[in-house]
Amino acid sequence: MSVIKKIPQNSEILTRAVDKIITPDELRKKLDSGKQLRIKFGADVTASSLHIGHAVNLWKMREFQERGHKVVFLVGDFTTRTGGDPTDRLEARSKIAAKNIEQWTKNFIKEIGRVLLTDKKVFEVRRNSEWYSKMKAGDLLDLLSLFTHSRLIERDMFQRRIKEGKEIWLPELLYPVLQGYDSVMLKSDLTIIGSDQLFNEGVGRFLQEKFGQPPQALITTVITPGLDGGEKMSKSRGNYIGLSDSPQDKFGKAMRILDSLIIQYLEIYTDTPMADIRKLNEQLKRGKNPRDAKLFFAEALARRYHGEAIARKERERFLKIFSERQNPKDAPVVKVSSQPITPVDLLVKSGLVSSKSEARRLVAQRAMDINGRTISDLNEKIIIRDNSILKLGKKKFIRLKMVN
Repeated sequence: MSVIKKIPQNSEILTRAVDKIITPDELRKKLDSGKQLRIKFGADVTASSLHIGHAVNLWKMREFQERGHKVVFLVGDFTTRTGGDPTDRLEARSKIAAKNIEQWTKNFIKEIGRVLLTDKKVFEVRRNSEWYSKMKAGDLLDLLSLFTHSRLIERDMFQRRIKEGKEIWLPELLYPVLQGYDSVMLKSDLTIIGSDQLFNEGVGRFLQEKFGQPPQALITTVITPGLDGGEKMSKSRGNYIGLSDSPQDKFGKAMRILDSLIIQYLEIYTDTPMADIRKLNEQLKRGKNPRDAKLFFAEALARRYHGEAIARKERERFLKIFSERQNPKDAPVVKVSSQPITPVDLLVKSGLVSSKSEARRLVAQRAMDINGRTISDLNEKIIIRDNSILKLGKKKFIRLKMVN
């Protein structure tokens, strides 16, 4: 058993990047008990990789692990088979093949290991197929009898679908019940979630009480906009920074964020002391160049995932390209009207290549970069910022300008 370290009332672990706590008194009682808390981390494997938006909760869990508490990573392999969590989806998700679930599960465990401690004293992996694949129909009906249709249908996402005349499939309607029952089976003391999961984990609190367990406390974290200012980071929009991105890619993407997001991203995505962030915010208000602030953020982000030496190297590389004027001032301007856009389409539309086959070859050879970030994924969805520099090979430069 790990040694449990006390968490003070005013600790940043309970405030930084935190939206709300349900309930503060319950959580304080659990923390003051001196027992090792079981922190539920549930994930359906509906994608092959994670981004730094997902990692907000992981870093928060890491802080609890460092104080002796255990994260129980629940792989939703059973619930993934039914399409996974429908949260924020306006249409049902297609079923996912079992082979993909297994492969993506391995990827998930590898990626969360970039953040979480994986020592068995503070980390455990479970799968909800352990109980759902053995549950009898009668037991499932008994579980469902605790809920009414009106309670489940009140979710805002379902209400939106009803207004738009779209279908709600029964597995989606029942999903919160299954996710809630996971908390019962894990004897969860706490779960750390985005605010979009509040309904589902509230069902978990309800079921734990019905089964005679103390309800889990909930910490909801702040959901930040994506790189382009969109509602949140999303692989489909291409407005994210991946956990598996190289240091160069993380740095380059970090330099693309909107000026208005710099302070929020520093607070949510880095471990930079809040005093330093407040100081930088004041400097920005007094006219500090936002590019310098983005450099500060990009280096802090790279440092958190890759260490001080690599972060410093990426900063120096970026400054060498952009501060020493290796990009010609008179680079021709190319207007781009559609995004996100793939590397191949961007090269063809920019006129730098004459065919898609040539574009694919150059991307595969890592000859293309935007703002110093090498582009090598043919399927990447690129979000373009005004005045971004696209470089092809050693001598071809263009300046990109967005138009509606």
